[in-house]
Amino acid sequence: MTDINLKGGKLSIEQLNTIFETIPVEFDFVDENDIIRWSSANRHRLFKRTDADLGKHVLEVHPGHSQNHVKQVLHDMHSGDRDSISIMIKHHGQPVNIAFYALRDDQNKYLGCVEVTQDVSKQQAKGSFWRNIMQVLHKK
Repeated sequence: MTDINLKGGKLSIEQLNTIFETIPVEFDFVDENDIIRWSSANRHRLFKRTDADLGKHVLEVHPGHSQNHVKQVLHDMHSGDRDSISIMIKHHGQPVNIAFYALRDDQNKYLGCVEVTQDVSKQQAKGSFWRNIMQVLHKK
């Protein structure tokens, strides 16, 4: 089993893949040239990605109505005007949070960004306070 040395410890490739397959959050890595290099593969994805999407410009996988917003986010990330942005959208009537995080090296050089997408309907559900308490008490 090959371990990958990370800040904070080591994980095997199997463990790392299992983490991304299990967490109900989508991760997409877009490099410094705005090319999709990696997407998490899990059953929870709201916006499907395939191996055919790898190597494409990020605008090729976003719908036309969102492209101006994506272009602005990328511009702000490249320029350093912004290191993150989090937006809420509706997808099939459900609230979804999409966040972009700029990745920079120790010299502040832009390396790309991570797009993180999550269905937040359960977190926003009416009665979330009591649901959270019940989950802690019942350990579900």
